[in-house]
Amino acid sequence: MSMLWAKYNQALAAQPLVVKAMTSLIGFTAGDVLAQKAVEGKEEWDVARTARMATFGALWHGPSGHYFYGFLDRMMPGTAMKTVFSKVGIDQIAWNPIFGIVFFTSLGLMEGKSTDEIQTKIKNDLPTAVTGSWAYWVPAHFVNFRFIPGEQRLLYINCMQIMYNIFLSFLGNRDAPETVAEKKE
Repeated sequence: MSMLWAKYNQALAAQPLVVKAMTSLIGFTAGDVLAQKAVEGKEEWDVARTARMATFGALWHGPSGHYFYGFLDRMMPGTAMKTVFSKVGIDQIAWNPIFGIVFFTSLGLMEGKSTDEIQTKIKNDLPTAVTGSWAYWVPAHFVNFRFIPGEQRLLYINCMQIMYNIFLSFLGNRDAPETVAEKKE
């Protein structure tokens, strides 16, 4: 196991953006598979849905997390309580809604939805995503910013993200209330 950890750290040092994108791909894939099988109880695995989640993880979550958390660490170095609470606050007040908008927009575009459908999805589900994030990520990021070294930050987030992605995948892939009503007609 220590050899794998050493190899991971070597790859992280050599190609941080690629490694973080791949760990995000894995985290979003695992979260969606767990959401489909364990939470939703689907008998048939929706591979296209998992591919969309994995793509979002690799193309947005990993790279944006690399730059965003690197920026926070450069602007506010250290693990003093004031710094930790400031980073958690910035993450949850500023980054969280941006992340949610990009998430719902990305999934909508990959699904071929119209701009109106994407806007409806954001209007209906962004508040739930943001408040759900507060409940989960405030304590998780306290640990993150207080105890996790900066270069390992996104790996920790991706490990925590697997459980959060179950919620996010379910929320991101459910029909908007208007769509459900229209289907009943």
